[in-house]
Amino acid sequence: MANLFLKQANQYAKTRPGYPQQLFDFIASKTPTHDVVWDVGTGNGQAAVSLASIYKSVIGTDTSNTQLELAPKLPNIRYECTSATLSMSELGQKIGKESSVDLVTVAQALHWFDDDTFYNQVKYILKKPNGIIAAWCYTIPEIDDQFDPIFHKFYKESKPYWDSLRGLVDDKYTSIKFPFGPVDGCDHTGPFEFRSTKLMSLDEFFMYIKSWSAYQTAKEKGVELLNENVVNEFTKAWNEDENGQKSVTYPVYLRIGKVGELVN
Repeated sequence: MANLFLKQANQYAKTRPGYPQQLFDFIASKTPTHDVVWDVGTGNGQAAVSLASIYKSVIGTDTSNTQLELAPKLPNIRYECTSATLSMSELGQKIGKESSVDLVTVAQALHWFDDDTFYNQVKYILKKPNGIIAAWCYTIPEIDDQFDPIFHKFYKESKPYWDSLRGLVDDKYTSIKFPFGPVDGCDHTGPFEFRSTKLMSLDEFFMYIKSWSAYQTAKEKGVELLNENVVNEFTKAWNEDENGQKSVTYPVYLRIGKVGELVN
């Protein structure tokens, strides 16, 4: 998984959407204590930085040193590069002991994980019974009625170059395995919808597309997804404001649950 993002790590850091404060406020309202967070697949630290403003300590892990090098350095964030197949021994060394973490977060990465192995680690590391896991994904952006149909067509044509696991994102994480109980005040584990909006120029939007794993895969197969015809079509449909930018909205879908009391 990490190899898919190595070559475009800079584009990823610059153009991927942030996550709305309402998302973090909602998650924080469900964790009784705010001591330690394990942010898994932290990438360039987007979620870790927001979490660090709420929790005392954040441990951000990723399998890509390239991504971690681009992550903001804050006093209460510790970044760790881990093996692709994280062992329980490495979990203890780099994250913590059993029942030591208030919250496990996974931003736009849960679909890449070996769910049984990962979930066993989550159940081990979370405090019982109220430790929380929160995992979210964002789907394709929404811009306006003129641009969206053209972009949807382009996205559909890019499907052969996406990993099959991308389908879990397109499905808004509704079908992803998630063996946890509802958090207090909720009668299900989601998905709960939030929205992230940012201003982007057309060049920045093209850079966002170039950060896709599918773009890199296509490139390696000799296919330029952003060919001249596509660029021209996008350019005609991009009705920018006076600053050369448009408002781009990413729907964000959250699955959240608590570990509960484990029975052997």
